Amino acid sequence: MPLESNARIAKALAERGYNAEREAITLLAGATDPAAAVAAAVDHAPDEALRITADHVREATADTERSAASPDANGQSPVETGGSATRGAGETDAGSADAPTPETPTADASTADAPTADASTPDRSLDPDLRDIEVGNDMTGRSTGTGEYADFVTTFRDRYERLSKILRGRVNHRPAEAIADMPGGSDAAMIGLVNDVRSTKSGHWLVELEDTTGTFPALVMKDKGLADVVDEILMDECIAVEGTLADDSGILFADSLHFPDVPRTHRPGGADRHVQAALISDVHVGSDEFMADAWHSFTDWLHTPEADPVEYLLLAGDMVEGVGVYPDQDEELEIVDIYEQYEAFAELLKEVPADTEVVMIPGNHDAVRLAEPQPGFNDEIRSIMDVHDPQIVSNPATVSVEGVEVLMYHGVSLDEVIAELPEEKASYDEPHKAMYQLLKKRHVAPQFGGHTRVAPEERDYLVMEDVPDVFHTGHVHKLGWGKYHNVLAVNSGCWQAQTDFQKSVNIDPDAGYAPILDLDTLDMTVRKFS
Repeated sequence: MPLESNARIAKALAERGYNAEREAITLLAGATDPAAAVAAAVDHAPDEALRITADHVREATADTERSAASPDANGQSPVETGGSATRGAGETDAGSADAPTPETPTADASTADAPTADASTPDRSLDPDLRDIEVGNDMTGRSTGTGEYADFVTTFRDRYERLSKILRGRVNHRPAEAIADMPGGSDAAMIGLVNDVRSTKSGHWLVELEDTTGTFPALVMKDKGLADVVDEILMDECIAVEGTLADDSGILFADSLHFPDVPRTHRPGGADRHVQAALISDVHVGSDEFMADAWHSFTDWLHTPEADPVEYLLLAGDMVEGVGVYPDQDEELEIVDIYEQYEAFAELLKEVPADTEVVMIPGNHDAVRLAEPQPGFNDEIRSIMDVHDPQIVSNPATVSVEGVEVLMYHGVSLDEVIAELPEEKASYDEPHKAMYQLLKKRHVAPQFGGHTRVAPEERDYLVMEDVPDVFHTGHVHKLGWGKYHNVLAVNSGCWQAQTDFQKSVNIDPDAGYAPILDLDTLDMTVRKFS
């Protein structure tokens, strides 16, 4: 097969066990005989090398193709040739782009062809020194929980202390035991974790709050105009209630309810240069329905000049399909061994340009514990996925990318939020609205004891103590994004077509999409590759 494009060069190298720098790809594509140039570069690379560099290519082709592969008189790489800017017959156009609106993230939006490279434009060289990426809130290797009752108490105390600190600036808070001693008719406010929410026979709502001193009930009257707020309350989340004590001081009549929430004054950060990050999740390698062609189209596009600014790839979990995740899953597996699934994923990752910074967190299909927070992969799986030397961190984790604070969370709790709240507040068709609820609660998985498993730790790693600029999730296989108080919430869809199991639960996935985020402006473009 002729090597007439950057993407095919990358695939040819991946088949030989290598990834490559973007400049190396460009040099190989510009060679008189690209196939021979690839073979020469591979032969010339040191035995321990995992990627082909531009220097490897120049040294390997110095005698036979100096005019195409050597630096010019100004020390710059040669311009990209027409051969690397055009596609062969029958090759998929990976440059098509979809941009559904945040409120209607559908899969049938119009597409636009990617521009071809201008032969007079030199290839942009990436400067690693300009990059800046830091990971916070990573609990990998720091798990302390043993499953004892005391561990859970510690976790919830930490949750209460950190979230109540946010709320104390808004209400004149008193502990539960102090409120119980106040005279009837007094104004009072309490911050606590929601211990119970139930409706009364009269159509009012009784909300019981718990703090470190005890519990106290609050009655929300139906004529107070707070029904919309009550609808959003989840068990175990931290809220504040303001109101007036009954004459006997036994109950607090609520006048207002407050969530920790994101301040409306939040101002996101931004990169000092034009640079982009691709936000993807739920690749599900190993499934019969993994969309290999869409993935190849995506990685093809990453090797085009249009994708030069994409220097970061953030994967929000479920790299593989896993084994035994749901009933009869084995009937839908193309690869039945979990380690072979990760090996196949690593091969696909080789198609991504070698100079791309990769950060990944696990999901509920990955080979880690299901309880959240989930630590990053063990050493055996890390050694399989050593392509690009990725940063593999826990779920959730905060990633600061050139001044933009990204909260990465796989998103299992979105199922619970969507099940518990009214459809207009949270739905699978608009997953970003469910994410708004988590931002409002400043916790990625507030409800305990339901669908989302929570592991007890000395620290509640699921609390959003700091406000992110970008909130990136996956899990529900639906595409959706929007802004909540200047925080960009993105659920990035998936790379798996509808499975029989998804049909049985009426999930129609948005597959083959890649949200591309401008880190300098926080504008986003969604590209479709399926």
